[in-house]
Amino acid sequence: MSLTEVLVGVAIAVGMIGILVPILPGSALILVAILVWAIDLGSATGWAVFGVAAAFLVVGTIVKYAVPGRQLKDAGIPASTQWTGVALAVPGFFAIPVVGVSVRFVAGVYLAERRRLGPGAAGPSTWSALRAVGLSLLIELTAGVLAACAWVAGVVVT
Repeated sequence: MSLTEVLVGVAIAVGMIGILVPILPGSALILVAILVWAIDLGSATGWAVFGVAAAFLVVGTIVKYAVPGRQLKDAGIPASTQWTGVALAVPGFFAIPVVGVSVRFVAGVYLAERRRLGPGAAGPSTWSALRAVGLSLLIELTAGVLAACAWVAGVVVT
């Protein structure tokens, strides 16, 4: 195992942590690490592995937003409520390290639904938002694991 492979493996592990603890851009870190490995390897196998990993991560990113968004829409949560959650989530990244995005998104959904429906009816929407956040995290983590498995297979083959 070369030094590049060790460093790429470490970067992929850090990327996985970045997915679970959204302080680092986890999927992007995994993609860049595998790209560095493919460039270093310089073979068709390396580029094929990079292509497969990139496909997993791109599809995972698309699905990570589409499926939970659809789930929120099906739960009757309007787009304006979701955008309120997003508006609070962005500064949440800076206000509360590590978990600020998720906490502030859910809080934004709660506040918007409380204003729209009243305090008693905001609870179900908030639970739907929590489930959507968890599902989004699980989808991105699955894509990251699949990309990492593609890289490991590529290392074994080469």
